[in-house]
Amino acid sequence: MKTSRRFFLKATATGMGSAALAELGAAEAGATQSDPIKKWDYEAAVVVLGIGAAGLMTAITAHDQGADVLILEKAPEAHAGGNTRVCGQGYWCPSDSDKAVEYQNAMSDGYPIPDDVTKAFHERSIHVTEWLTKMGADMSTMKTAGEYPDFPGGAGNVCWSKLGNGWQRLWLLLMENAVKKRKIRVQYETPAVELIRDVKTGEVRGVVAENKGKKIYVKAKKAVALCTGGFENNQEMIRDYLGMPYAYPKGSPYNTGDGIRMAMAIGADLWHMDNQAGPDFNFRIPGKDWAFGYNFSPPGNGWIWIAKDATRFTNETYFTKHGKIPFHGIYVPVPTPLPVHCVFDEAMRKSGPLYPANYFFCWWSQIEKYNWSADNMAEIEKGWIVKADTLKDLAAKMGKDPNALEKTVSAWNKACVDNNDSEFGRDSKKMAAIQTPPFYAAEFVPAFTNTQGGPRRNSKCQVLDTNRKPIPRLYSGGELGALYSWHYQGGGNILECIVFGSIAGERTAAEKPWI
Repeated sequence: MKTSRRFFLKATATGMGSAALAELGAAEAGATQSDPIKKWDYEAAVVVLGIGAAGLMTAITAHDQGADVLILEKAPEAHAGGNTRVCGQGYWCPSDSDKAVEYQNAMSDGYPIPDDVTKAFHERSIHVTEWLTKMGADMSTMKTAGEYPDFPGGAGNVCWSKLGNGWQRLWLLLMENAVKKRKIRVQYETPAVELIRDVKTGEVRGVVAENKGKKIYVKAKKAVALCTGGFENNQEMIRDYLGMPYAYPKGSPYNTGDGIRMAMAIGADLWHMDNQAGPDFNFRIPGKDWAFGYNFSPPGNGWIWIAKDATRFTNETYFTKHGKIPFHGIYVPVPTPLPVHCVFDEAMRKSGPLYPANYFFCWWSQIEKYNWSADNMAEIEKGWIVKADTLKDLAAKMGKDPNALEKTVSAWNKACVDNNDSEFGRDSKKMAAIQTPPFYAAEFVPAFTNTQGGPRRNSKCQVLDTNRKPIPRLYSGGELGALYSWHYQGGGNILECIVFGSIAGERTAAEKPWI
């Protein structure tokens, strides 16, 4: 294999914050001189990091433009696919690009995104169903008013495969087209850990990856495309950027912000880091790094959420707009006064499983399957749900004020009798008193579909540095630095993965090889 004579830079400043990176130029940020790479373990024209919808669409498009493609995937094959694999498999499918742009701009109100990026997105968004149909999908359209029907241009259809709106259908379609039909190479259990840059030009020339503890050097003769998803399972980033002490993914636990870290280390700018599709509250099995989902909706109605101070803090049954709730004319994330517990009584326990067994997406249903017991007794015996004969004893087991809990439950029970939740407006049809001992509590955690933040990109999917200049030969797609700056439209990330994956594939394939 031909060896380059150039010296390369390998990013090493993984601990640097964005403020510090802003002090440096893109070609020198967080980097040190390294020895020349004497042997590349793998090489391809285009190296794609991640095998979700964005990575697969980038790979398919680049391949069809004549480029040799290699995909590096962090997860083992049994867990691969990112959030795409375990999502509902539907995507936002606007039919009018002008209305879609208007709606997109309304969703970004207060957090504007560049006009050319929005335009590039929706010039292609209206063609995604056509593309997927050519790949072999059998699509149907569910006409909706959009997640925010009060916003201008808010017609927001969602498209699904007729073979089921879950069960990994869309991801499997993209996999079939990429791996089976096009024979695109994939290396599983090989996470990229560093980007390699040329010391003179600042161009990205490849990546350092790891496999079974061994460093792997991968040459990208044209470009690298970051499609590594968000930071849903990086607790430090959750604290720094989302303002919660902890939270957990409903999707892939392999999304730990790797692409963000690698891009920051070579001077990339960040955007939308405080935005997420969430949170809502769900149960987390102790020791697991993922939570149940989607929106908690047990069969019974005699339950409430209790905050750290043993009071209620929201309408528990409100179907949020991916974690956003109305607040004085704007939408804000659901508050997270942690620790939060779900409190209920014996009548509620007997009403059925907290999590019905027929759910069809999210990690717990699709990958690490867990079937909740019909009467909740197995979870009580495991200690996941605590039990007490009195509310005061229950409060003690939760570590909360006993008098405050009694007062809260008493107020709730009165609201049930009055058929009026004057505090939070919960529908009276979804209210039942908590009065039959024994009483129960289970800790619930903030859980979210995904984060939206990451490296800033332009309309060509080029990753930008802190001077808003493209980092040569580095591209991105999908949830890593997503378009959604505050509000989010259901199915919008899958749409974005496919659209910006197609752009990234075209642009990476069009690069001239550096050797």
